[in-house]
Amino acid sequence: MSSEVEKNNIPHSSHSDDEIKKLEEDYQKLLDDSQNLINERSYLETEIRTLKKRATRLDDEVRLLKTPPLIIGHLQDVLDERTAIVRSSNGTVFQVSLNQRLDPERLKPGTRVALNQDTLAVIEVLHEAWDPMVSGAEMVEKPDVTYDSVAGLDEQIQTIREAIELPLLEPKLFTDIGIVPPKGILLVGPPGCGKTLLAKAVAHHTDATFIRMVGSELAQKYIGEGGRMVRELFSLAKEKSPSIIFLDEIDAIGAKRLDGSTSGDREVQRTLMQLLAELDGFDSLEDVKIIAATNRPDILDDALLRPGRFDRIVTIPLPDAVGRKAILALHISKMSTSRINLKAIVDKTEGYSGAELKAISVEAGMVAIRDKRNKITQADILLAVERIQIKKSTSGVTSSPDALYG
Repeated sequence: MSSEVEKNNIPHSSHSDDEIKKLEEDYQKLLDDSQNLINERSYLETEIRTLKKRATRLDDEVRLLKTPPLIIGHLQDVLDERTAIVRSSNGTVFQVSLNQRLDPERLKPGTRVALNQDTLAVIEVLHEAWDPMVSGAEMVEKPDVTYDSVAGLDEQIQTIREAIELPLLEPKLFTDIGIVPPKGILLVGPPGCGKTLLAKAVAHHTDATFIRMVGSELAQKYIGEGGRMVRELFSLAKEKSPSIIFLDEIDAIGAKRLDGSTSGDREVQRTLMQLLAELDGFDSLEDVKIIAATNRPDILDDALLRPGRFDRIVTIPLPDAVGRKAILALHISKMSTSRINLKAIVDKTEGYSGAELKAISVEAGMVAIRDKRNKITQADILLAVERIQIKKSTSGVTSSPDALYG
């Protein structure tokens, strides 16, 4: 009887172990599933918080887009803690309320402010802004032109470095001597003789902010715009000081003032007068130096040429034989050539500018390329000289600038 009981109990015990094992597996699976659900819930909660923040930000953007635009004006006077006098963009003057959250130290006469469209209350103080043409004139990357790239102008390079670089690098020398360093220099010379090239070399060798502007960009159509751009140009230079302003083709705004002139001429003259005031007015230029360039010094206004504005006038003439040889050697040294007799080329290029000498080297290279050769010969360069001479003759370019430069 006992043996039968034991036989009956054996399968019953085995069945219970299997069930227990299965229950444990199911339990573990439920635990894993619950943990996955918890993780998924946390992820979804995070996503919901992110979406809520994004929705709030988008709501704020939509609200801003629906907000009426603000009027730009200038603060003229602060009457007390709550009221001020402002001039709106159309020139009308108003007494308005001040935003009490604004810092009183920033509320100074002349400050640009944003005004509520309905009440004209001062909402916020704006940063001073420059014309895009002025702010874009700042040279960010230095040009790769060095003084070694400017051949035949050793004396002019030394003058420029003494007048522009030295006062910025060693101002104490001028203080010890007791003199005011030159404010600027005027580069004078026929086209293609290296005026702009020299300015690029200065920009390469100095750590000062370099701002370049063509004179014609300052000649504006509307009254007062040219003068405003000149003010902003010098304001930018003072904020970025030490800085150098390069005004190319200054004769576009620096021509002599005449009695009988059109309204356009009078606007150019206003721009010139603003430039004269900035160069030698009540406000000190401090660490701001000016380089100007022109090939028509004969038409410049006398007030622009007097000492105190452009203290040094640097003449850059057509290169002489020594200069032409140096310029040709500089360009030819960068090219693949056979043996070249520079003296023969120098003798044939009297009256050529530096730009024309560079054009000769480029034309000689094109001759060799057309013939499928990888070296430039003496004959190529002589042929290039003939072709450039034909261009000079047909374009009417004179090789004697004595009438302008002496």
